[in-house]
Amino acid sequence: MSRVILDTNGYVSYLGGDHAVLDVLAEADIIYLSIFVLGELYTGFKGGNREQENLSILRRFLDKPGVSIVNAGRETADFFALIKTSLKKASTPIPINDVWIGAHALETGSMIITYDKHFNLIPGLRLWPGQILR
Repeated sequence: MSRVILDTNGYVSYLGGDHAVLDVLAEADIIYLSIFVLGELYTGFKGGNREQENLSILRRFLDKPGVSIVNAGRETADFFALIKTSLKKASTPIPINDVWIGAHALETGSMIITYDKHFNLIPGLRLWPGQILR
């Protein structure tokens, strides 16, 4: 079973028609969207002038078969603590939301679809092969 989790820029790339993202999503059995990515998207929508249109597009995406939102629970918190501690020991901090998104990726056993290079710093994270990291 192929599971992927979208980072915020992965979702935006999907919307933009990024063929690399579209191809990996087409092959996935399950597509996860972290509640923290959802929060980042909502923030972006509220900051723009097309909030309702963007919400409608997101709702249609979330209604697709195989797409699921991942909420945070105790297991997520445990993965968060492991990641945060590891990053602190290595003196390699990353944005806090990305620690949570990484925790969701580990919790679900998903490959993360992102263009952010700092996800390389999270031990054990399955990164999208062939991605160009910024």
